[in-house]
Amino acid sequence: MVAHNIDIRFKYLLYSRAFRSVAIIYMSLAFSLYLAALHVRIIEIGIISGLAMLFMVFLTMTLGLVGDRHGYKAELLVAEFVALVGALIIGASSSPAHIMAGMVIAGIGGGAGGMRGAFSPGTNAFVANNYRDQKDRIRRYSNITLVGAVAAIGGSIMFASVSPLSGLIGLMDAYRALFIISAGMLVASLMSISMLAEEVRPTKTTKVMKRSSMNYSARVIAVNIIGGMGMGLVIPMLPLWLELSYGATALDIGMIFTAVYLATALGSYISSKIAHRMNMLNVAAYTRLLSGVLLFAMAFSPALIIAAVLYLSRGVLAGFGSPSRTAMNVKGVDAEDYGAATSAQGIATRAGQLSSGLSGYLMDYALPLPIFVGGILQLASGLSYKLLLGNRSKHDASGNA
Repeated sequence: MVAHNIDIRFKYLLYSRAFRSVAIIYMSLAFSLYLAALHVRIIEIGIISGLAMLFMVFLTMTLGLVGDRHGYKAELLVAEFVALVGALIIGASSSPAHIMAGMVIAGIGGGAGGMRGAFSPGTNAFVANNYRDQKDRIRRYSNITLVGAVAAIGGSIMFASVSPLSGLIGLMDAYRALFIISAGMLVASLMSISMLAEEVRPTKTTKVMKRSSMNYSARVIAVNIIGGMGMGLVIPMLPLWLELSYGATALDIGMIFTAVYLATALGSYISSKIAHRMNMLNVAAYTRLLSGVLLFAMAFSPALIIAAVLYLSRGVLAGFGSPSRTAMNVKGVDAEDYGAATSAQGIATRAGQLSSGLSGYLMDYALPLPIFVGGILQLASGLSYKLLLGNRSKHDASGNA
């Protein structure tokens, strides 16, 4: 009966991820351009992005330990509430200092990838705890990614509406009004999370996590740091990079990201149908590697349309590879350690994304540089995934997943 109730209420997690994606994607797309409109320097925008990631590192680790002891539903609720507070601060204030503080609290400096709103602290652990079968997990993660990517289109449409809306109420008021709407979406996400049912967790026997879980997670962490550094250099500043490199307008950027989210949704849909029948490690590693190759090429794109097509192709790979990668990351983790382990892994990604503080400096030196270096790091991350997890994941997973 409990398991049946958990399956029935899984839909509320999908509802939450949909509302969350609309909000987080708009806020992430607006992040750099809104600050630029407030006359914040490029270098300072990069620093704000780094501070947002630093705050998320602290929040993620804290919530992971809370989740292992008090439930992953509670972890999801707190994470959503913190994002809501940040959105309200940004939308309610006209002070650049308050707006920057709100962006740090909301943790929106991490960029606007197609899966940006689908996963928050606690999501991976919640699914891993409730669904122990690997194939079932991949399908669940695929569904979350699919819903998040489709809903992200709403966020990109909101961002594209900045241009026409600014003609009616002014640019700054347009940004702020849409941040308030985003806050409303996060309220709806909170309400959806409150409806979730959760499997009883194993009793926590360690302060942090078992040695076996720690050993496995250490390799995932190493890979995530490399990948996070690449994404930190590329994603947070990407809308501004498109504007400076090609003269793209908010409408252009919104249309590009809408197409990318459709591509990510397509990749997620394909993953939900076939990825669970493929080698999980190969899917996780090679999609990450190819994503790096596409970013490398994008850095030297001579035209906006070519850059858009390359980034769209990366969206398909991201949507296809993410569910397998997420399932792979908890394969060797003990059930009582899902919160701490997934938080530590998430922290590694966010710690790597502190490189976003350097992206402004690199872009100030040469516009293609952050995309170029980010692509190399993503390629290295894919290779590292195969090398570090290929030989030991099966051994480490025995008895744990």
